[in-house]
Amino acid sequence: MQSFISDTLDDILKSTKSFENVVFILPSQRAKVFAKQVFKDKIIAGFLPEIINVEQFINQVSKVEKADSIQLLFHFYTIYKSLEKDAVTFDVFSSWAFTVIQDFNEIDQHLINTKDIFIYLRDIQRLKKWSVKGEFKETELMKDHYSFLEKLNIFYNAFYSFLVEKNIGYQGLIYRESCKKIDKYLEENKHKKFFFIGFNALNTAEEYLFQKVLERGKSEIYWDIDEAFFYNNHQAGRFIRRFKNEWKYYEKNEIKTIGNTFSQPKKIEVIGASKNTTQMKYAGEVLEKFTDFKNTALVLADETLLPITLNSLPKNINAINITMGYPLKDIPTTSLLFSIFQLFISQEKLQKTLVNEFYHKDVIRFLKHQSIYKLIPEIDAFSDEVAKQNLTFINQNYIHDFLENIASNLKEIIVSIFSSYVSIDEFISRILNLIDCLKEDVVDLEKEYLFRFYTTFTQLKTLQSEFKYFSDLKTLSLFFRQLIASESLSFQGEPLRGLQLMGMLETRVLDFENIVLVSTNEGILPASSQQNSFIPFDVKVEFGLPTYREKDAIFSYHFFRLMQRAKNVFIIYNTEHDVFGRGEKSRFVTQLEMMRTDIVQKIVAPKIVSDKIELKKIKKNEAVLEKLKELARKGISPSALTNYLYNPISFYKQKVLKLTEFEDVEETVAYNTLGTVVHETLDKLYKPFEGKFLTVESIETMQKLSKDLVIYYFKEEFKNGDISTGRNRLIFEVANRFVNNFLKQEKELLKDKNNQLKIISTEENLATYIKIEGIDFPVKIHGQVDRVDELNGILRIIDYKTGMVSSTNLKVPDFENLREDKHHKAIQVLLYAYLYTKSKNFDFSKSLEGGIYSFKNLNSGFLSVNFSSNYRKPDVEITEEKLEVFITEIKTYIKEIYNIDEDFVEPADLKY
Repeated sequence: MQSFISDTLDDILKSTKSFENVVFILPSQRAKVFAKQVFKDKIIAGFLPEIINVEQFINQVSKVEKADSIQLLFHFYTIYKSLEKDAVTFDVFSSWAFTVIQDFNEIDQHLINTKDIFIYLRDIQRLKKWSVKGEFKETELMKDHYSFLEKLNIFYNAFYSFLVEKNIGYQGLIYRESCKKIDKYLEENKHKKFFFIGFNALNTAEEYLFQKVLERGKSEIYWDIDEAFFYNNHQAGRFIRRFKNEWKYYEKNEIKTIGNTFSQPKKIEVIGASKNTTQMKYAGEVLEKFTDFKNTALVLADETLLPITLNSLPKNINAINITMGYPLKDIPTTSLLFSIFQLFISQEKLQKTLVNEFYHKDVIRFLKHQSIYKLIPEIDAFSDEVAKQNLTFINQNYIHDFLENIASNLKEIIVSIFSSYVSIDEFISRILNLIDCLKEDVVDLEKEYLFRFYTTFTQLKTLQSEFKYFSDLKTLSLFFRQLIASESLSFQGEPLRGLQLMGMLETRVLDFENIVLVSTNEGILPASSQQNSFIPFDVKVEFGLPTYREKDAIFSYHFFRLMQRAKNVFIIYNTEHDVFGRGEKSRFVTQLEMMRTDIVQKIVAPKIVSDKIELKKIKKNEAVLEKLKELARKGISPSALTNYLYNPISFYKQKVLKLTEFEDVEETVAYNTLGTVVHETLDKLYKPFEGKFLTVESIETMQKLSKDLVIYYFKEEFKNGDISTGRNRLIFEVANRFVNNFLKQEKELLKDKNNQLKIISTEENLATYIKIEGIDFPVKIHGQVDRVDELNGILRIIDYKTGMVSSTNLKVPDFENLREDKHHKAIQVLLYAYLYTKSKNFDFSKSLEGGIYSFKNLNSGFLSVNFSSNYRKPDVEITEEKLEVFITEIKTYIKEIYNIDEDFVEPADLKY
């Protein structure tokens, strides 16, 4: 394939034999490398020309050093503070200063008279405030905005003068200064011949400089444009057509290297794929079919897809060159540094600065970060201990004591992170010490990550020592977050070997036979028309500044230029609409389809293998049966049995495998904790009255004690938890109200002299053994009954529930279908009744009932188990016959548990 660079060099070699005093100027660094390689292939011996990119050329002319964005921001704030009486803080300033500097940069690149544009902006704002009646109400925000726009010219002039004096600047300043110095530069380099190669859109300063060089003679410019775009009114040829019409140089010279390769036969496929991951996976499948990647490029229109891309490349790619940077925000070290900032931000927010305590989740997040975790294996034990003690906040001493067995230098550095905040300088030093420590035990890639952050924080420390602009950690954290969002880590590779992975702008001047172009959607290619600028659209048009129209033309050129010499093109776009309506393929693709008739279009989708959903099934063996025999000896509780009926797999995990739920810090009182507190409080209140008849006075005595007991049991069950504020306070009040409302109801009951209430027992442990046909050993059933009492001669088995229970949950018209979830509460009550009657040899000549007090439904009173299907004639008495029928049904379920041929099977209708 004959590339543009090769065609251009062939033309240059016709007229130029010696390259000792020749300068090639190209748009990008990568283009330089390719040009140098092609040139070496074309000459046998001799000097290579000086090959530079346009930025290097501008720097040579201006002799001004380019400052980085952080330097510029700090210098700009210095100027801002010197001019503004009521200067905002640095974090507020940095939120808009980057945009202002970008506007200054654009104004200077296009050589706009700054006084004119800033006065124009000022006058627009004044017109907005003007009204015939003179009645215009301004808010403080509007006043600040208008005042800011009035002062833009003052800020610009002071900032520009300051940077020129220091001989540093942003790119626009360098351009403006180079325009002032170009005549002197050309005089000093009059023996040199310049070739501008592969440019398209030029800013005003570049136009001025290029024309100055061309007017001097001995210099030439080569555009890469196809006749299909140049001679027609196509957007891709917009800039070069304008230069041809407006430049004096073209009054005597013709445009060189207008190609005609676009119309040649090509294999072009336009592929729609759902979502980013599918696009990248399909791109990987396309690349897998290639055997040689020497002339192949994978181009990402959306450069944020780089992380997905790197995980989707096929194994047959043995060499790759990446010109995009890997986003720093996606690097693991970034999350480590954010976790350190979060420690202190949460500490301040939760008002724990004075006691120097840290929120437990922030501490665990920091210690369990992969960089720290691999150095300190004890961290799992540490997090378990924190959960066990229910520590919502952790102090530095606790961490120090726990890390006593690790190396002293590592321990000192880790513990120092949790020291009280002293100053920004000292805090940055902590981070630098940590990075320095971590670098000792990492692979080369992680070392690169750490080195990048080490240099960043070293620069921040130097700037803080000089300027003192970071007033607190929050300001530093916000600035660090802003900085990370736009920074990337550069890849190093062999630029002339293997697959070329690049963004759209990096394709300038380069040609490839095989192109895979990904993410060619509207809003990406071209980018959306939104602008981040203080200069309105109409003002930009008035002063000739670029708008989205010019940017669209630039990307149109890049897209179609890629197609010119390519032979195999795969254009992939996302078919899925997002919330912003994106999902339509790029207008450039539609234009391409209208210009050519040989394009293949298709939609691809990942191959989905539909798995047959099978219910979880666990077979029983002798080992499982042995565990179940052990359970039979220890006893099966009513809750364990209902758990089996609800989900046998859950029963297997809890009772056979002995798996317990993961213990975590209980910041907000859990519902089971609330239940325990209420149960324990009522047990403590009623225990002294066992065997006695209750009176109104005894209930009043309980009422006086109840609140203190609720507080006591919260401290017991909710260790180290705070119930004085927030949701926990509300839950405490709920528990207190549950107890009080229950005692009030008991009191109302006893006010009627006809009611006699005797407490038989509270929280009594009961057990009995049952023999089941087919099982050669007895099975123990045990449980703790919340309360047994006698009301007007009727014995009642009572279960307390802090959740919501209604009478329908206790309706059992028959015992044939007890597996259903709605019967499980009734099963528990009836099992308690069975245990009581067996343990106490109950005389069934007395009346027996069983039921629930639901604290969320206390208005319904005592909810009895009802054996009647007729709601008008409830049957609440528990008889010996009913219990026998009930226990016979229960035995079938227990027999099922101990049957080795019956697997544990997950129910098909399991809700959760």
